[in-house]
Amino acid sequence: MPEPRHWRAARPHLVRIANAVRPRLAGAATTARQRLARLVRTLEPWFVRTVKPHLARLVRTVKPQLTRLVRTVKPQLARIPGPRAARTWQYTAGAATAGLALAVGVVTAAGPWDATGQRTAERDRAAALGRAGGTDHGGDSGTAAAPPRPAPSAAPVLTGLGGTAQAADAAHGGKPLADVLGPLLDVPALGAAHAAAVVDAASGERLYGSGADKPLTPASTTKIATAVAALSALGPDHRLTTRTALEPGTGRLVLVGGGDPTLTARKEAGGWASLRTLATDTAKALRARGVRQVTLSHDSTLYAGSGLHPIGVNDNLARVDALMADEGRTDGSASGPAPRVSDPAAAAARTFAGLLADAGVRTTASAPAKAKATARAETLATVFSPPLSEVVERMLTNSDNDLGEALARQTAVATGVRADFAGGGRAIAAQLTKLGLPTAGAVFHDGSGLNRDDRLTAHLLTALLAKAASPARPDLRPVLTGLPVAGFSGTLSDRYKNAAAGLVRAKTGTLTGVNSLAGTVVARDGRLLAFAFLASNTTNPTEAQTALDTTATALTN
Repeated sequence: MPEPRHWRAARPHLVRIANAVRPRLAGAATTARQRLARLVRTLEPWFVRTVKPHLARLVRTVKPQLTRLVRTVKPQLARIPGPRAARTWQYTAGAATAGLALAVGVVTAAGPWDATGQRTAERDRAAALGRAGGTDHGGDSGTAAAPPRPAPSAAPVLTGLGGTAQAADAAHGGKPLADVLGPLLDVPALGAAHAAAVVDAASGERLYGSGADKPLTPASTTKIATAVAALSALGPDHRLTTRTALEPGTGRLVLVGGGDPTLTARKEAGGWASLRTLATDTAKALRARGVRQVTLSHDSTLYAGSGLHPIGVNDNLARVDALMADEGRTDGSASGPAPRVSDPAAAAARTFAGLLADAGVRTTASAPAKAKATARAETLATVFSPPLSEVVERMLTNSDNDLGEALARQTAVATGVRADFAGGGRAIAAQLTKLGLPTAGAVFHDGSGLNRDDRLTAHLLTALLAKAASPARPDLRPVLTGLPVAGFSGTLSDRYKNAAAGLVRAKTGTLTGVNSLAGTVVARDGRLLAFAFLASNTTNPTEAQTALDTTATALTN
């Protein structure tokens, strides 16, 4: 059969391409082998137990596709004459093999979550280890040059979901949960008052309970409830706005706060709402109207009541305001405790005035006054927060109190409740009741968990996590994907230096005399379990944390 004309014409080009690509493929294969060797040495302890079954499935899935590729390409490459044909085929086959090896390497490096669609912490490990600690948990603070990034979103498939719930007992080859967890929780480090619950996330079936219906101070695990309430009231795609509005015929420009706690004045906004962008866009709109000077004022009337938390002036939380930039921080940090400005709205307005001046528009007052924008005011420019899903993830990963209080008030605004501390608490409780969650005994005085009078039960916390895991509620999935990952991210980045690293995902809670932990683990049989441990009257926070971590680790087995 004569060689097709189009193939004869293309043959010289293919030969040149093969010769050009060959050195790169060789280099890529060498690099891939070296990286794979390092990965195997690093991840070998949990590789066989956790990843190997997923890799086997991946190879079974990919191998037929590679075989079809070989059958399709080999006859065409065979028509290239002489020794070049053999070399071209060798490098093409080598490229396919290297591609499979790299795919396997990616799965291996990513850890136990990728094969089932879950987000992995490993890809952010370096960043996470350098930015440990949340706003009430200590640890290193972020910097203006490198603010903490929100946790990446997960695909809607989670390990252990969709399967048949099974009792966690000796039928699984282990002891009953009560025999395992009881002694671990009944230790002096966890104080006289503690509670625990474990449920199968797929079914909601309780597998273990000890004082599960007893209300205790939850500390920052309150943020799980805040997240569920905000997502259900506003939706994961909702964005918070900050805008400028020009009052007609007055020359008065109003900076209107929409309660966006992600608003930043940093040069590198990192995906958050940029006050600089708002100033630039506003100046452009003013110049288009022939306006070069304005009287600037600011409007933060979206929230009501006092913004000062009952704990008083505190580095863990700024005064809660509908208008603030960089959470009112004065030290350039992006997370963790930090000194705060006394009036976040006024400070943001002063910063905005300076940015306007840089953009060519002067303001007539050095201290912008408070003034509500009228209904006649014309919006000139607007900046938006990331989707609420990302805000929730960041709040949970970094235990960000400012985000927690903002989300509580946003829930109040969305549901028509007075947007103050008490109203935010009522709005959270109402949303959880609307979702059919067991709120008996629960009391919310804030959205961050800093208030020692807050009360939650272990039963409610596990129900919140199970609800977030439900295939029927994908809008709540950021509650799970935002949980810190043991040994890798957020407030768990410096905990779990053991075999449970990467397997436990949980929200921490720490106040003086209070330690809590609530989250999920993947059990040995592949099921997703939700757990909640609450302890009050603890005397040594380090020992209490260790006891909770040990108990959560036991669940992985």
